[in-house]
Amino acid sequence: MKFEYLIYLTVGSILTFFVSSCAVEPVPIGYGKDACHFCKMTIVDNQHAAEIVTKKGKAFKYDAIECMMQSRFDWQEAEIGLFLLADYATPGKLVDATKATFLISESLPSPMGGNLSGFENESEAREILQENGGEIIPWEQLKTRYSKK
Repeated sequence: MKFEYLIYLTVGSILTFFVSSCAVEPVPIGYGKDACHFCKMTIVDNQHAAEIVTKKGKAFKYDAIECMMQSRFDWQEAEIGLFLLADYATPGKLVDATKATFLISESLPSPMGGNLSGFENESEAREILQENGGEIIPWEQLKTRYSKK
């Protein structure tokens, strides 16, 4: 009886380890420390950073949304668990990029020169658009702009 209990406990512990080690969740970006997976620049801008997390739980960090968009072709789309971006209106807060609203505005330069900012809330994006000009686009249109050539 003790032996069976030990086996169940061991198997349970091993399963817990493997399930938790492959969690598909955001990984905090170390601003000023982490390097962009695509361009290798140090990530310092907490309003334009981005992240891809694969379904295996591996996180790839970017200094700009445009770097993430170009780098996404390194994987099959089915391998990607999360596309994340730093919400421009709430610096440092990572949000789901597939549900975000994007603003391209020369008045809001991004680290790689794409002038691309992401917003969790469309209303905040529209407010910034009124102040700075530019163009609002949704995720699917952004994917088309950064399509593989």
